[in-house]
Amino acid sequence: MSKDKNQERIVIDSGPDGHAFSVIDTGNPGDGDIDEAKDPNTCTLDTPLKRGEQVITKVTLRKPDAGELRGTSLSDLVSLDVAALQKVLPRVSTPTLTEIDVARMDPADLVQLGGIFVGFLMPKAAKSKLEYQTG
Repeated sequence: MSKDKNQERIVIDSGPDGHAFSVIDTGNPGDGDIDEAKDPNTCTLDTPLKRGEQVITKVTLRKPDAGELRGTSLSDLVSLDVAALQKVLPRVSTPTLTEIDVARMDPADLVQLGGIFVGFLMPKAAKSKLEYQTG
């Protein structure tokens, strides 16, 4: 059974033990999955998050507004401070993560999402310069 809604697909399936579970995938409806090469703001998790019967395998981040950074400091976010990321990632993620989801996340996945997020804080000129140097 599949359900497409707001670029989110929920697939109900059963695992090897016969128990039903759902997988949230942020792929484009009718367009196949979003590939990181197509959307650099989407991260495929190395260790999927389980939320009850749901399994989250991909997370897409969007650029935050200044108000969504409240309660954190920019220096904490740039240095990938876990507490700061726990506050901000739920505000900018699809599917929406909870602070508990972020706390339970594999550290490698948190670093990947943090790297995407830090990219949002860089000015365009700095990004262009970085791409030129590494390109």
